[in-house]
Amino acid sequence: MDRKRRIGLDSIFQKISSKELVGAELQENSLIYSVVGFLPATDCTDNALLISNLAYLLSQKGLNTCVVDLKVFYPNLYQYLDAAPPKRGSGLLRLLKSDKVDFRDELIETKYERLYLLSPSQQDLMEEYFDFEFGHLERVIDTLKSMFDLVLIDIPNNPPLEFCLGAMKFCHIGFFTAAERMEAAVNMVKLLDFAQSVGISTAKFMSVVMMNLQNIEFDYKVMREMGFQIAAALPLVKEATVCAHDGRLYIKDSPIVNKYFKRDIQKLADRLADQ
Repeated sequence: MDRKRRIGLDSIFQKISSKELVGAELQENSLIYSVVGFLPATDCTDNALLISNLAYLLSQKGLNTCVVDLKVFYPNLYQYLDAAPPKRGSGLLRLLKSDKVDFRDELIETKYERLYLLSPSQQDLMEEYFDFEFGHLERVIDTLKSMFDLVLIDIPNNPPLEFCLGAMKFCHIGFFTAAERMEAAVNMVKLLDFAQSVGISTAKFMSVVMMNLQNIEFDYKVMREMGFQIAAALPLVKEATVCAHDGRLYIKDSPIVNKYFKRDIQKLADRLADQ
């Protein structure tokens, strides 16, 4: 590991080595709900765009923030944060396989202060992720929770996969992300019913972030009737996608930011920072 990067991590995480966690005094977190999950309910959402820009805003508030990409088959958050992906077998996969691995060696330090990434490798084989259970994911999330002020998790909508239901189980609060699609409310209810049937609390996933809005006539009343609350509504912005393709953050690097996008993502950041 690069010495400068290791020193930077050490300066923030004095007690992180998983080999030394037993009996160590863990960092006290002033945030009650520090592990936040984002779960797509429909097509035409872009979790990586939302999470990367939101994580940057939170880090700028002085919060040590870790983004976790649980899309183990198709990780992409490293691209949005302009970071080099981990090599095959390292990153998330190595931490899941062993409780003896030092987290500092597997975290990716982004170019943004106080913002880190834990990602699978794009070169990992799919079958390498089939045998993990809830306990493996719980251990990783619990360690990250003790290390960071906030942990933002990109959850794949793949209910048979442990990384979907496990993340729903172990995060403190969650947000569905949805587009203006007629199946949005049905998909959310169906997934929550399944999660509840296997003993996972679903009350924490009753907030929705609407993504890529195009002013389509859409019946939001259905969501309200089913108990969902709209936490933020982000319009479709071409420049945001262009920035992502270039490895830039729209909320930071675009010379002109859509005022509605900025207002609602800032509102969401304030909500998470002030909880």
